[in-house]
Amino acid sequence: METPVETTRERLLNVAEQRFGEGGYEGTSLRAITVAAAANIAAVNYHFGSKEALLRAAVGRAMAPVNTERRRRLDQLEAAGSPTPEDLIRAFIEPGLELVLRRGERGAVVARFIGRIAFDPSRRIRELYAAESEPVESRYLAALQQALPHASPEAVAFGYLNMLGLLALHQSQALSPTPSVEKAGAEGLGADDPGKLAENLIAFLVAAFNQGLRP
Repeated sequence: METPVETTRERLLNVAEQRFGEGGYEGTSLRAITVAAAANIAAVNYHFGSKEALLRAAVGRAMAPVNTERRRRLDQLEAAGSPTPEDLIRAFIEPGLELVLRRGERGAVVARFIGRIAFDPSRRIRELYAAESEPVESRYLAALQQALPHASPEAVAFGYLNMLGLLALHQSQALSPTPSVEKAGAEGLGADDPGKLAENLIAFLVAAFNQGLRP
C-alpha cells in the first residue's frame, strides 16, 4: 500500500503532465494543478519546491524510459559497428513513439506533454526539457554525422533538428490532417495507427537524410 506522501507526489506529477500538455507551462496555473490533484500549494513546495521544479520532475519522469531505451539501442548499434542512418533514425524515433503505442490514456497524455514542452514558447522551459534529453540526443547527432560523411555537419544538424520537430509534433498530436489530406486518405498514412505512423515517419526521415541534405 502506498503511503500518503507517495500518493500525493504521484498525483501531482500525473496532473501536471496532463495540464501542462494541454495548456503549456505559462498557460497552466499551479492552482489549477493543485485543485485537480486534490492537494495544495504547500504540498507542491514540500515535494518539489516550485512550479518549475514540478515541471522538471515531470519531464524527468516522462523522459527517463525514452532516454534509457535510446541509450540501450545506440550502445547496441555502436557495439555492432558502423550503424546506418536508418538504424540510427529507427533507434531514435521508435522509443519516442512508443509513448503513443502504450495502451490506455496514460501513454497519449505523456506523449502530448513531452511534445508540448519541447515546443514551449519560453526559452527557459525548452532549455529545461533539453537538459533531460541532451546527453543522449547529442550522441545520436554525432553518430548521424559519422554515418553521413557526404553531408556537412551543419546539414546533418539541420536534418536532426527537423527530426526532433516532426517527432514532437506527432507526440503532441498537433499535426492534424487538413481536409484535403483527409480526403486523399489520411488513414493510409498511419494517422490512427501508431505502428504505421512510426514506419512512415522513419521512411520519410531516412529519405531526407540520405538524399535531402546538402553536401
